[in-house]
Amino acid sequence: MTQETKLALITGASRGLGAALAEALAPTHHIVAVARTSGALEELDDRIKACGGSATLAPMDITDPAAMATLCRGIHDRWGQLDLWLHTAIHAAPLSPAVFVDPKDWSKSVAVNATATSVLIPYVAPLLGETGQAVFFDDPKAGAKFYGAYGASKAAQMSLARSWAAETERTGPRVTIVKPAPMATALRARFHPGEDRAALTPCSDEAARIVALL
Repeated sequence: MTQETKLALITGASRGLGAALAEALAPTHHIVAVARTSGALEELDDRIKACGGSATLAPMDITDPAAMATLCRGIHDRWGQLDLWLHTAIHAAPLSPAVFVDPKDWSKSVAVNATATSVLIPYVAPLLGETGQAVFFDDPKAGAKFYGAYGASKAAQMSLARSWAAETERTGPRVTIVKPAPMATALRARFHPGEDRAALTPCSDEAARIVALL
């Protein structure tokens, strides 16, 4: 990482939109890639290196506050700051009527989608300072049939992001909320198993569009 290279933290970077964003940003940013799956992170690292970029792999669970504290302290000690944080990590609970929501699925949805976000924001904010940018990804399923656990926990995440955006409008960091196009991701396949995936937007195309917006 050269002195001119910017630093981007991507939580949920191992696959889907997170991985595509890592590859799209790699020409201009050193990528700190966070995900639970080491193998997928290593494959991402290989693709980034093949394009001349660089990454630091952080195989961590975002629901572990101690691990996230260690991550952010490490970023501070090594680089002192962050330019960009993209939070793509998500748990997609199986679709279910509200009366049949599994308690374990509910707990994991809240832990990953909502609680982890509430922990990460105060950890990452000092690294972004006044000039950095945080990006969240909206998926408005709250209140839709069979989306009880996912919709409620995702709505809680977005409520936190919108509050933070309003609170920092004048002071920074800049908080951006993006609504991605339907993409051929594993998450969408769980929700729409019979869908024609050929009609969906490739993750790489959507990542390029989002990076251009930033």
